Amino acid sequence: MIDKTIAGLKVGDNQPVRVMGVINLSIESFYSGSVVKIDYVLDAALKMIDEGADLIDVGARSTWPLAQKISKEDELSRLIPAIKQLQDISVPLSIDTMFSDIADEALVAGADIINDVSGFTNDPGMVETAREHSCPIILMASNNVPGDPVGMDAVISSLGRIISQAEEKGLDPDSIIIDPAIGRWTREKYPIYDYETIDTLGRLRIFGKPILAAISRKSFIGETLDKPADERLYGSLAATAIAVRNGAHIIRTHDVAPTVDAVRMAERIRGKKQEIHQGAVEAELIEIMAQDDGAKAMISIGTTVEGSQVMKKKTVLYNIILKNVTTTEALIIKQEMLARGGDAALPKEAVSHEAENVSIIISGTALQMERLIHKIKNQARGLPQIAAQLDELIKNNNDTVHRYS
Repeated sequence: MIDKTIAGLKVGDNQPVRVMGVINLSIESFYSGSVVKIDYVLDAALKMIDEGADLIDVGARSTWPLAQKISKEDELSRLIPAIKQLQDISVPLSIDTMFSDIADEALVAGADIINDVSGFTNDPGMVETAREHSCPIILMASNNVPGDPVGMDAVISSLGRIISQAEEKGLDPDSIIIDPAIGRWTREKYPIYDYETIDTLGRLRIFGKPILAAISRKSFIGETLDKPADERLYGSLAATAIAVRNGAHIIRTHDVAPTVDAVRMAERIRGKKQEIHQGAVEAELIEIMAQDDGAKAMISIGTTVEGSQVMKKKTVLYNIILKNVTTTEALIIKQEMLARGGDAALPKEAVSHEAENVSIIISGTALQMERLIHKIKNQARGLPQIAAQLDELIKNNNDTVHRYS
């Protein structure tokens, strides 16, 4: 169960989903409607808090790949006056920067949290800054440049490396919040990869860290709906609701009031994570969506790498319905599944041979399905074709481009 305290704010599975309001000081931003002038920073923050914001995130450098670049001096000159205005607000204050010296000055001026979209890759000194201030830090999936991992497997690999390196360097594991880098951070990152990230956001639970989703008005929404940034609110709310349903703990947004409503509905619909505590023993239901995630979960409890590789194909369960197969084929498939530890459901007409063609539901792990396919692909009747269909079905399900195109 994920349950952390971040700058005095409880975040996790048993807490309300937290909403982070964005104070944007960057005139180079992709969304000009979000830019706040320095004289109105405090008013903007107080309005967001009144609308339900649990945190405020302040940034002065646009991370939009097409934005005009600014100097560190310009970034600092915008940020520090804003931070000083906000040092006494009633919610935690996050500073959005990739530079350790800027983060240091912002923390001294009153910020509580570092939001580093480079995931420590831009400035290695950021780890030391976070450790010195004992502050929470938001780390976004990044390898060489911010947000460059393409696909959820790459996001997980990047975050795993970033987290391991941060903890090895002495960062408190409970201080880390993870961000899967939703958005067109690089040319190669097409909308389908953001669809996949939002749809499979729950895969990030393997890290045991609060998950932040920064979705608000991003380019994948514009490309999907063919709308400019100032017309992407409804698309943002739809994507936000799905992200919350799939496990987001914090939502970063330019539009606090409508986002709060979307979040509250989605979090009630998703229900609670199930766990039971009795004495020293804890029992928790975990959902494993991909074989490699199963391996990571096992390694996290001390299973050997070799053991996790042997076991991982047993962690993903498939339920597949085959329609209009012959009764003989259905009976063979059931027998073969039973022989491999899986099972299959048949109508009574199949058992009594009263029907020529029937439907069958087969249930089994990825390993059992793999062995079934291997067994029946060389048998008689239509079984080789069925084996090919099962193989293609499972491969398509695991193919991001096929699934989200």
